[in-house]
Amino acid sequence: MFVSLMLGINAFAQTTSSARAEVSQTSSSAKPKKVIFRATKDQIKEVQTKLKEAKRYSGEVTGTLDEAIRASIKNFQNDNGLKGTGTLNRATLEKMSIELTDRQKLIPVSDSSFAAAEVKTTSKSTMGGKIENTADSKPKKVIFRATKDQITEAQKMLKAKSMYSGEETGKLDDATRDGLKKFQGANDVKVTGTLNQITLEKMGIALTDKQKADAADINK
Repeated sequence: MFVSLMLGINAFAQTTSSARAEVSQTSSSAKPKKVIFRATKDQIKEVQTKLKEAKRYSGEVTGTLDEAIRASIKNFQNDNGLKGTGTLNRATLEKMSIELTDRQKLIPVSDSSFAAAEVKTTSKSTMGGKIENTADSKPKKVIFRATKDQITEAQKMLKAKSMYSGEETGKLDDATRDGLKKFQGANDVKVTGTLNQITLEKMGIALTDKQKADAADINK
């Protein structure tokens, strides 16, 4: 009886050890949890306010992502080189010059937030005689972006010309865009409200080396 008891205890210990090892292996092989970017209620309110001022949204400032505000966000994204998802991702908040929280800054911008290059599927014959689909993608569109220093310099210049009365923040907010429109209209530049290459050159603001390279690619 003593021998049988000892054998039973040993078998139980081995089974328990094996189970623990299996659980440990399963835990170690589990994929890391995906971090999801979420806009705060205050950020949603700020988006609603900005889109309302831009005549892109006619609803209330509720801080809730309802269908009406999602549709407005989608339109904004489509007009600004972003993928029209109707969601408030990091790329959209930054495009609207809305400040991120410290936690949001730790989440990188997803490549899928931007409008993808058009993909054309073609058929190609392989060595084995099989037909294989290959994707021929057009080069990604180059988007011209002004730096914070350039925006600050532009705000200073617009302020001197009484076309802007805000602070020199280095952010392209609605007031700055309105000032740029006034400047563009007065200087025979296409009125867009954006700080593009032509507007910077018209203002006498120097381009960065990257902007010069991007401009060369755009003009090819």
